[in-house]
Amino acid sequence: MEPLYDFPAMRTAGERPPSDGPATLRDVARRVGIHPATVSRALNEGTRHLVSDATALRVNEVAREMGYKPNAIARSLKTSRSLTIGVILPDLTNPLFPPMVRGIEEALSPVGFTALLANTDNDAARARAVVQTLRLRQVDGWISAVPTLTEQLFEDTDGPLVLLNRQDEAGTPAVVGDDSAGIAQSIAHLVELGHRRIAYLAGPQTISTGINRYSAYLATLAAHGLERDDTIVRFAASFSERAGAVALRELFDARAQFTAVLAGNDLLALGCYELLAERGLRAPDDLSVVGFNDMHFADRFDPPLTTVRIPHHEMGRCAAELLLGRIAGAEQTAGPVVLPAALIVRASTRAPARRRLLGRR
Repeated sequence: MEPLYDFPAMRTAGERPPSDGPATLRDVARRVGIHPATVSRALNEGTRHLVSDATALRVNEVAREMGYKPNAIARSLKTSRSLTIGVILPDLTNPLFPPMVRGIEEALSPVGFTALLANTDNDAARARAVVQTLRLRQVDGWISAVPTLTEQLFEDTDGPLVLLNRQDEAGTPAVVGDDSAGIAQSIAHLVELGHRRIAYLAGPQTISTGINRYSAYLATLAAHGLERDDTIVRFAASFSERAGAVALRELFDARAQFTAVLAGNDLLALGCYELLAERGLRAPDDLSVVGFNDMHFADRFDPPLTTVRIPHHEMGRCAAELLLGRIAGAEQTAGPVVLPAALIVRASTRAPARRRLLGRR
């Protein structure tokens, strides 16, 4: 997606004569002998590719010589923009989200925008409150990773909205990982190892990621000629470590027969590790375990977790670029932006043990 960062504010900020104060963007343009818009592009990391290398080098040299610094306040006054973006997160303590925030900031910072973070703790009332608070701050747009209530949360807000790691039925612009491909790769890996009884710990079916990954699980089983068996599926109450342990305990106590478990995310998989330890078992000796997301430290689990890597940093950056494009007047893209998923094989999976695992107490 081509970034659209040539905001009027970036073209017209600080137009006083050099003698009245610090050097302005127009002063730099006059010294180099090019249009101020070209200077803006050359000084902006996100749009530098739109000018020649020689021009970019010359502009940056002159800007340093003249001591030019962008004036964010002047830009905001000139355009009636706050130069802020509201970023709504369901749980900032979840390791999934910090890389996304870093990606968002990477895209926003070069063009003078700032992310205002709001954590909802997965609470609907708090989500409404923080959205209203940011609305009073007159943010220029929204990025939301909140899993539900999209229409109700943002129905009275101004500025465009982009969903992050979420989708809705209304077709709101979104950036997501390729859930279907990630699940397909996971099951193919387990089948190649010899597993035929693959349990699944699904996330909540009120969340797009939970729905999409469970649908992909069923479709991939069919593609491999494996029979669907609802006795080895559990729907976790949340994408959390505790919920993963509870779900696997239910399978064990029901004496369900399976040799591998595919978890809807890494926290659910971590809960599986906890339950295995509680029962005196261990992955992959007694049960192969696969996660989803490749969150920070998944490679430090004991054993290191086989999981699906989603480019979370890139997702955040892409969501911010998509939003900036919409603020600048770009047409809405058809369908979500889907970023690739890749299975990362580590030590938590291997060929099935000789004995079939029977929900041991």
